[in-house]
Amino acid sequence: MPDDSERAESAFGALLRAILAESPLKAAGFIVTIYGDVVEPRGDVVWTGNLIETCAAVGISETLVRTAVSRLVAAGQLSGEREGRRSFYRLAAPARAEFAAAARLLFGPPEAADWHFVHLAGAAPDEAMQGLERAGHARLGPRLAVGARSLPPLRQPAVVFKAEVLSGGQDLGAFAAEHWNLALHADAYHGFLGRFGPLASLVEGGSRLSAAESLVARLVLVHQYRLVVLRDPRLPQAALPADWPGEAARRLFTRLYIRLSPEADLHVARHFVTADGPLPEASEATLRRLALLRAAI
Repeated sequence: MPDDSERAESAFGALLRAILAESPLKAAGFIVTIYGDVVEPRGDVVWTGNLIETCAAVGISETLVRTAVSRLVAAGQLSGEREGRRSFYRLAAPARAEFAAAARLLFGPPEAADWHFVHLAGAAPDEAMQGLERAGHARLGPRLAVGARSLPPLRQPAVVFKAEVLSGGQDLGAFAAEHWNLALHADAYHGFLGRFGPLASLVEGGSRLSAAESLVARLVLVHQYRLVVLRDPRLPQAALPADWPGEAARRLFTRLYIRLSPEADLHVARHFVTADGPLPEASEATLRRLALLRAAI
């Protein structure tokens, strides 16, 4: 008869396969998540072997890892160094800034609304407009966009107008529904809830995952939640439908991240290494992240 740990392992394995089947991982994106969740808050460098071992647990081969790392180096996000026969990869400065911004989004308090209009100047504004749309802005015309999130870096000349709602606040929801495809983002949140709700039931129902499983579960959780949140226009509550699922997804992410972290961080301390020794189980940054999440419960 299987014991409790074996039953938990079997249940977790089935849940992980179901999550990955519905929302497959790409090597480069998952490696970015490993750096953002594990490496960056403890420094900025880690052994390649740790990336390979962690990716193998979610079905990403060593060949795909090495190809993805090479592409991240070419893109200026990582830089490599050797110590004896081992290779280590360090976060480049621009990547550290991006990771810090993502961490504020995942672990910090909700953003205040920052309404603004952007008028793109110069020739060929299409690429810049697409970048604004990916960053959660709504296209109002060939050159004009509106957003409530922080303005992303622009490589196109632009005139930016700050804005605030002075009247008609009761119609803000209709304005948002007209200019953003909120159903698309609501579906993404519902998908996240459907995939990770059973995992919450497993770990909150008394099943204990191993340290390695806890880290894998947390990484997949962070990876998929980050993708949903980054695409969300993150409009203020007054502009959203009454049944908006974003808050429920946030609560689920928070509960699971806190529950998985003790064992996940223990696995990091036991197995993740730099040229100078093991990564620490905790750091000022990881403790701050957990404190911010607990404060939000």
